Amino acid sequence: MYVSTIILAAWALAGMVTASPLQAEVVQRQTQKKLRIMPLGDSITEITCWRAFVWDQLAEAKYADQVQYVGSQNSNPQNCKPSTANWDQHHEGHSGWLAIDIANSYITKWMQNTPADIVMFMLGTNDVFRGHSTNDIIAAYTKIVTTIRAASPKAKIIVDLVIPLSAGSNSAITALNAAIPAWAKGLNTTDSPIVIADCYTGFKTSDLRDGVHPSVAGDRVIASRIGPLLLEFVRQSLGK
Repeated sequence: MYVSTIILAAWALAGMVTASPLQAEVVQRQTQKKLRIMPLGDSITEITCWRAFVWDQLAEAKYADQVQYVGSQNSNPQNCKPSTANWDQHHEGHSGWLAIDIANSYITKWMQNTPADIVMFMLGTNDVFRGHSTNDIIAAYTKIVTTIRAASPKAKIIVDLVIPLSAGSNSAITALNAAIPAWAKGLNTTDSPIVIADCYTGFKTSDLRDGVHPSVAGDRVIASRIGPLLLEFVRQSLGK
């Protein structure tokens, strides 16, 4: 917990400040002794259902009461209906946003406001659309990881290979995905491991609902690649 959060909570209790609903929620969630998991990304994180299906896996493994999703967003735009009632809808998915912009302008604030023990991210699709090079995107990944670790030195990180598109830009997606393993290996540490969720291999473009975003079937594929890695990180973090 950060000192600023402690001070805010103390002042609020003393009647010295009136915390906004958002501030009050941040204080409440950060004082809970739960493992904090941040789903980080663009629209493929925000307006899809894989987050919900991964939560089902957490619930099935009996971890739902020991973990929480964190982020400045709290939404379910696709009206996802997982098997688990009252799944945690917090996340840091932002439709249309670039990895480069998140790295340069946003990730520091997000990690300060909602620090995470585990971060899982898929970013780069919008950067590719805008013509940014693989090197530029990988540099943004590095800055994101560095910022995550500055806030949470022992953060565990899951980086997803980007899913294919139904038309155009796939050569750039392929190039980005090809660069990720060596990049992840170079930044991997014992204290803050990085693992790769291969959401690309075997992902059918027929599992895209609009050529870019996964359908429910595609969401289940993504969840099947991310979920087992997340469960292992949760087990390690909880000592189980």
